[in-house]
Amino acid sequence: MRIALFTETFLPKIDGIVTRLCHTIDHLQRNGDKVLIFSPDYGVPEYKGAKIYGVPGFPLPMYPELKMAVPRPAIGHALEEWKPDIIHVVNPAILGLAGLFYGKMLKIPLVASYHTHLPQYLQHYGLGMLEGLLWELLKSAHNQADLNLCTSMAMVQELRSHGIERVDLWQRGVDTELFHPDLASREMRSHLSQGHPDSPLLLYVGRLGAEKEIDRIKPVLEAIPDARLALVGDGPNREALEKLFAGTPTNFVGYLRGRELTSAYASADAFIFPSRTETLGLVLLEAMAAGCPVVAARSGGIPDIVTDGINGYLFDPTDEQGAIVATQRLLANPEERETVRQNARQEAERWGWAAATRQLQRYYQKGTRD
Repeated sequence: MRIALFTETFLPKIDGIVTRLCHTIDHLQRNGDKVLIFSPDYGVPEYKGAKIYGVPGFPLPMYPELKMAVPRPAIGHALEEWKPDIIHVVNPAILGLAGLFYGKMLKIPLVASYHTHLPQYLQHYGLGMLEGLLWELLKSAHNQADLNLCTSMAMVQELRSHGIERVDLWQRGVDTELFHPDLASREMRSHLSQGHPDSPLLLYVGRLGAEKEIDRIKPVLEAIPDARLALVGDGPNREALEKLFAGTPTNFVGYLRGRELTSAYASADAFIFPSRTETLGLVLLEAMAAGCPVVAARSGGIPDIVTDGINGYLFDPTDEQGAIVATQRLLANPEERETVRQNARQEAERWGWAAATRQLQRYYQKGTRD
């Protein structure tokens, strides 16, 4: 099968969407499918044998590491020449609209997938009054597709409640070979804790954006004697966070990749994730695969992954003490923490990327038959 994949973000950017796409493209190509990727032009010509058609764009003012690529007629010519069996549009916003348009014009089956909970992001950038309008725009775009996929049942229900049709679940996935408890390291623990490996070590991995609500970790850090915090990742809110956490034992680590990232997860005592805007939260699955106990907000797609008290801990995001109490409970009970570690790993082992991609291929095949 020949698949044209439209995405608003791709390598070298690192986030949950790009991670999912990279694993999906890899497995599709391994299984004999051919993928052509349309993305903003970041100077990357191909990935795992799949050609990248880079579309010129310009940096977003609030997110300079992201580019906005504007659709152009050349995209239509490229599609006509390549003759895809199906078009998959990831988070249709700007470039993705070209995928929707040409899919309709060329009568190619269309799949769209929803990965970023943009309506809730607006509140964190002072644009909450636009939420209703954004849902209408999303509904208009997604209802052009023959099938809409979400990565958690919570998001399936949310999209349906806002009038988006033909919605189904694209199951979660994680690399359980890369992310593994065996990569725990005292050396990495010392690095993350800035030379205090015997202190309780809290970890966050992900984008440093306002919508991630990382500021809510500060009271947790302050409530636990001698605790250290490592923030792995980068983003537009880093400078504000550095000011907020000034004077606390917080290490802004920057990006980690591959085995270093796995070692960071496996070496920490708790993974703290306060975000309320997650459609899934891939980093939670990565942490669980690496055996790092998760403390996360009971919101969005997170309860699809974390079962409170069994393979992690959930807290009410409206309760200011919720994250503190959950983290204190985790750190105070070594035996329970070890059980949670083991259960988290077992849960992650159920969700390999190969199975998630086989499910997606079935959706594609059904779409080309209908």
